[in-house]
Amino acid sequence: MECPHLSSSVCIAPDSAKFPNGSPSSWCCSVCRSNKSPWVCLTCSSVHCGSYRCDDFVVNDTKMGLVQKVREHLQNLENSTFTADRHRKRKLLENSSLNSKLLKVNGSTTAICATGLRNLGNTCFMNAILQSLSNIEQFCCYFKELPAVELRNGKTAGRRTYHTRSQGDNNVSLVEEFRKTLCALWQGSQTAFSPESLFYVVWKIMPNFRGYQQQDAHEFMRYLLDHLHLELQGGFNGVARSAILQENSTLSASNKCCINGASTVVTAIFGGILQNEVNCLICGTESRKFDPFLDLSLDIPSQFRSKRSKNQENGPVCSLRDCLRSFTDLEELDETELYMCHKCKKKQKSTKKFWIQKLPKVLCLHLKRFHWTAYLRNKVDTYVEFPLRGLDMKCYLLEPENSGPESCLYDLAAVVVHHGSGVGSGHYTAYAVHEGRWFHFNDSTVTLTDEDTVGKAKAYILFYVERQAKAGSDKL
Repeated sequence: MECPHLSSSVCIAPDSAKFPNGSPSSWCCSVCRSNKSPWVCLTCSSVHCGSYRCDDFVVNDTKMGLVQKVREHLQNLENSTFTADRHRKRKLLENSSLNSKLLKVNGSTTAICATGLRNLGNTCFMNAILQSLSNIEQFCCYFKELPAVELRNGKTAGRRTYHTRSQGDNNVSLVEEFRKTLCALWQGSQTAFSPESLFYVVWKIMPNFRGYQQQDAHEFMRYLLDHLHLELQGGFNGVARSAILQENSTLSASNKCCINGASTVVTAIFGGILQNEVNCLICGTESRKFDPFLDLSLDIPSQFRSKRSKNQENGPVCSLRDCLRSFTDLEELDETELYMCHKCKKKQKSTKKFWIQKLPKVLCLHLKRFHWTAYLRNKVDTYVEFPLRGLDMKCYLLEPENSGPESCLYDLAAVVVHHGSGVGSGHYTAYAVHEGRWFHFNDSTVTLTDEDTVGKAKAYILFYVERQAKAGSDKL
């Protein structure tokens, strides 16, 4: 929205001495002393925390551009703090005998090449998804290799443009901001990156995610992939994105799955095809339908829902195979899902079964941990055992005999975890493997971890990458 009284409200100078000392991200609320999601009043410079009272975002500025100048000043303060921190780390490395990319702290090795993402106010759901996608090499490399958006007219013709919140709707590009965010990660030039420009674009094109409330990470991932797919179907910097996709030899035509139009890198990597079989129990008529998918949402079987930890002794541990079997097993539809039989010409009882007709390059599995009761959306906190390598999907294929010996094996690339009791609360983090090492991404904090820790996580979203033929033969 545009604030009609903005000019009369901005009373502090862009470099006002009234601002608290230190970097803006370290400022504390003047009421509760919390440093979570700080914001500063442009009238009196008081610092408070939490979300705004409305979901509207001010996109206009004063005639003198004071709001943008304030933003730039605060960003400079933030950057100077992180620059000093980076210099301190480099000094430690120069005096250390460790590898130039590693720093040993309290007996554990921490990589400084990894970059965290700052929490902009309950944006951990976005950070966890972005970190996971950044560690899917083929997907990430495609965006990083795209040319930067350029302005074609005026004094800035030919220059790269870096989107700011004060710019208008015409300059909004989700693909460009997503590209810049991915480029900022894994460069080792900063300990944390602020994805505020990307978040602003998300607000503009995905109204469901406006405001600073906690959101569902899986829902955000689907919206993000869908909007990237739609935008990629257009042109990019004077070059058709479809042409760029065709030039990428690693994304062959046989691996494309079209969802809502032409294929893009989104459908080429995440796209698979399901076959849905429905049989009428009265006349035996069979109906088959092919449905494209970008991820599979799996129920946690009800018999496992009371088991909350891996070491709990009451009954067997729920495994990912149990969830996949529950998804693909034959089931009888209940009275609320009666099938409209074209032969009987009325709704009849029926059975349904899913087969996977085509597996994607990256298999995204969403465990349905949240379900609605009469009034609440509760969380299923059951531990689900999952393999870190060798997930065998051959038994779920429609025609397994047509697949190669290694084409159905997948290795884990990333895991998104929800901590807490409800979808509207709690916290999201992610685990991902990069160059053979596992990292834990907790907003701006990135630490090295091990496979045992990853395996004990209560996964919410799992990203599995198709194994190359030269890999080993471990199976689930």
